[in-house]
Amino acid sequence: MDCWMQDVVSIMSSDPGLPIKKELDTFPDCSPSNSDLYSPTTTTQQPIISENIIQSSDGLEYHDTYEMMKISHRSPVSPERQYCSSTTQPHTDSGHNELDVKPEDDSPRRLCLVCGDFASGFHYGVASCEACKAFFKRTIQGNIEYTCPASGDCEINKRRRKACQACRFRKCLRSGMLKEGVRLDRVRGGRQKYRRNPDSPYQVQVVTALKPHVLLEDIKMLEALVACEPDCLEINTTLEGSKHRTLAILSDLYDRELVGIIGWAKQIPGFSDLSLNDQMRLLQSTWAEILTLTLAYRSLPLSSLGRLKFAMDFTMDEKQSKDCGAIELYQTCSHIVERLESLAINKEEYYLLKALVLTNSDVKLDEYQSLKKFRDGILGAMSDAISILRPNNCLTQIQQIMLCLPALRQADQTVRKFWSDVHSRDLVTMNKLFLEMLEASNNR
Repeated sequence: MDCWMQDVVSIMSSDPGLPIKKELDTFPDCSPSNSDLYSPTTTTQQPIISENIIQSSDGLEYHDTYEMMKISHRSPVSPERQYCSSTTQPHTDSGHNELDVKPEDDSPRRLCLVCGDFASGFHYGVASCEACKAFFKRTIQGNIEYTCPASGDCEINKRRRKACQACRFRKCLRSGMLKEGVRLDRVRGGRQKYRRNPDSPYQVQVVTALKPHVLLEDIKMLEALVACEPDCLEINTTLEGSKHRTLAILSDLYDRELVGIIGWAKQIPGFSDLSLNDQMRLLQSTWAEILTLTLAYRSLPLSSLGRLKFAMDFTMDEKQSKDCGAIELYQTCSHIVERLESLAINKEEYYLLKALVLTNSDVKLDEYQSLKKFRDGILGAMSDAISILRPNNCLTQIQQIMLCLPALRQADQTVRKFWSDVHSRDLVTMNKLFLEMLEASNNR
């Protein structure tokens, strides 16, 4: 146990009733309590008092780093008579011998409404053959766009159905095939239950859906993250000066950002349900990743200029970074900017990814199940939000977002190595909060 934690334990055990300093009210617990899914368990917390006074850049004094913490699915519901896909008849290939085909109540064979071949059943809302069913599914799952080489009115029949994919897909839609009937996760088995619609022999009627309709405003986790996102800082000073002056500005900004993410984390539903030790360990092990992601996201509008936005009134390009010895830091953060830009990440996805980074730690915790519950809540909110924002490529976007995590972990090593080097060479004065977080993460 760290020495400051030993002080905490001894003081708490000797006098648990000591008053909490007014500065502790800087970061009150404000996790939403009106949600059955995310309501945190109410607990009675004890104050941390330590002899180590931290003077933060926000002008407040704290008795320890964590005194500041103040101990204290998816698919829209279909309309009642929306029609979707289901294979209700056994597949019968048109090339089989007639002796192998069992008659069905002496009724005539149904034809595919797209190409006129024999229909194998009802697929995505209409009677269709296996070929047109597979073509429609591939098109939707791959989010493929076709272009007609002619005038857009090519004849589609059994013999010519492969001649023009654009016109074939257009005829699928005109025939009544529904995009909503295609599973984007490529898992076999329908997401809905069906029965034959008595009013139309060529369509099926939706009986039940597995998930209710979800709107962005219904996602409590996302709502909380939007509300607690810290504002971008300002330096309120001139940028002219030496290499050491630039590093001093960066050091001060990192220290102030650390204060911000402690308050931000405490407002995320589920974080305060973790033990105090686990809260501290998560912040110690992920702060550099969180700050790197934050820097990269707010630098997206400046990506074409090659500048990183450290504050509202302070940006740096490659030359400035090289001049102050921070070129490796600049290149690493610029790489994250490129990753986010290629994803076309929006603010909702960024908020959820940032919260997920907080839980993406391999540090040993006291209560792993509490962390798992916390992480699952964020993952569920991310899945819900992206399925609403990107219904046609939800799974692909989630996978690409997850691939940002290894890149952020690598950036974490670069950030901590850079600032450890600055501190060891005594290039600038670093505030105690920043040093404590840096040393704790280096000793993991």
